[in-house]
Amino acid sequence: MSSGQRLDRRCFAATVAVSGVGLSLAAAELVPRHALMRDRRPARSRVAILTADRYSDALEQLLYDGLKLFNLGVKGKNVLLKPNLVEYSADAVINTHPALVGAAAVAFLRLGAASVTVAEGPGHQRDTFLLLVESGLGDQLRHRGVRFVDLNRDDVLKCRVRRGYTGLDHLWLPQTVLSSDFVVSMPKVKTHHWAGVTLSMKNMFGVIPGSCYGWPKNVLHWKGIHESILDICATVPIHFVIADGIVAMEGNGPLHGRSRPLNTVVLADDAVAADFTCARLMGLNPMAVPHLREASYFLGNGSLRRTQQLASPLPRVFIPPEPV
Repeated sequence: MSSGQRLDRRCFAATVAVSGVGLSLAAAELVPRHALMRDRRPARSRVAILTADRYSDALEQLLYDGLKLFNLGVKGKNVLLKPNLVEYSADAVINTHPALVGAAAVAFLRLGAASVTVAEGPGHQRDTFLLLVESGLGDQLRHRGVRFVDLNRDDVLKCRVRRGYTGLDHLWLPQTVLSSDFVVSMPKVKTHHWAGVTLSMKNMFGVIPGSCYGWPKNVLHWKGIHESILDICATVPIHFVIADGIVAMEGNGPLHGRSRPLNTVVLADDAVAADFTCARLMGLNPMAVPHLREASYFLGNGSLRRTQQLASPLPRVFIPPEPV
């Protein structure tokens, strides 16, 4: 595959300040070194905002009904669920809630998926299986007979980068991800002190193996957070999003922020549309987040005009984050 015409990399500078007032990022210009992938924005993206005020067994039916709105055609496919699993703290809402992950696995199996695998490569905790136990996700998966794969230590394949914001020409990616038919990003809705927000696109940092890139995926942090997010998501397609906004995090995320109940689960067939929706639900301007703004030019739809709401509409008034 041709690398295409290379462009000189321009200076990139972004300052992130997450405070009680909101999110502020300095203007940043992100320029790909090569563009192997054409504009792949769909003519119209679909988003469903589902109301849920607690983590309970009722999530299984809620997700099943919500997924049916999209007519996804997952029958006979191997589905991979990629939650956000970082560290465990009893005092913070850091990870995608295990009940939501378990409910998603059941819903896809009810829709006829041949298999459902949950996979993650945590960026902080090196003992992934300890984190499974501490977080409660291990019990959820064992109860449902769902397989888990540690992406930090999975077999890897060399894949050509399909955008080139980082200047890297390839990424080592887990075989489990590449062999899946349908990849679902399941982020916890949070603010992030470097990336601004950590949603379905930032969640894909977890498919990068720590065994190749270190902890917390140091090589990609050195190449730039926003640039890395764009290159990963251009190279590894996200087929669907289930975002955990039942209880979100604001402030000094992704580890030390405050809980913020949004009472929502966001479903979408476009990761960019999902992340724009989640940012708006938190009262943030998605166009102020460099990787979201840039992704809306080629990867997915940020425009409300090109987004179809399948369930509850976006609220007319967005509530900004609470003061510190």
